Amino acid sequence: MTIRVVVADDQEAVRTGLVLILGSAPDIDVVAEVADGLAAVRAAAEHRPDVVLMDIRMPGIDGIEATRRITGSRPTGTGAGTAAGATQVLVLTTFDLDELVDGALAAGAGGFLLKSVDAARLTDGVRAVARGEGVLAPEVTRRVIRRYAGAPRPSSVQGLERLTARETDVLAGLGRGLSNAELSAELMISEGTTKTHVSRVLAKLGLRSRTQAAIAAQEAGLVRPGP
Repeated sequence: MTIRVVVADDQEAVRTGLVLILGSAPDIDVVAEVADGLAAVRAAAEHRPDVVLMDIRMPGIDGIEATRRITGSRPTGTGAGTAAGATQVLVLTTFDLDELVDGALAAGAGGFLLKSVDAARLTDGVRAVARGEGVLAPEVTRRVIRRYAGAPRPSSVQGLERLTARETDVLAGLGRGLSNAELSAELMISEGTTKTHVSRVLAKLGLRSRTQAAIAAQEAGLVRPGP
């Protein structure tokens, strides 16, 4: 399957480099490149890509607001789910400030990488997000884990009581960063059944991405990350 990608970055040289890197992968097709947030939203509506590779600091609306408009993200607990075939957003930025990470993930981004990432990890990240799996830069992952380590935080997640026991197990696995294959092996179910459970978890909790689900699992105390 070919992964259709829109590249959004206001720096022409960076955008050209990203297009070259992604275009060299046999399973990735860059269908559009744009230089601002509004153009990214329009390109996503026009081309219906699998992934938008999104910069944050851009003219007009920034990458976080563009992500929110593309994903149709709603506040936790409103019942919004992930539609099959929906466009995913992978944020790629120079800045790894906590407020940008939180803003991007809250807006529904499926991943957050830094522009220091190498070509192989970038293409792998695009593939993972296209599969509906979360991707975080190692620097960001360490900070997120530290933030949720220790005493459980009051959970803002609504709808946990609607999850079945198996769906709760799936949410806990997402909180540990497990892929569908790893969840299937651990729970001894097929990958197709795992995908169904993941979709139901996202829909019941009103979440847009696996990354949001992972944070929700940590907030709910379903995961006890170590240091």
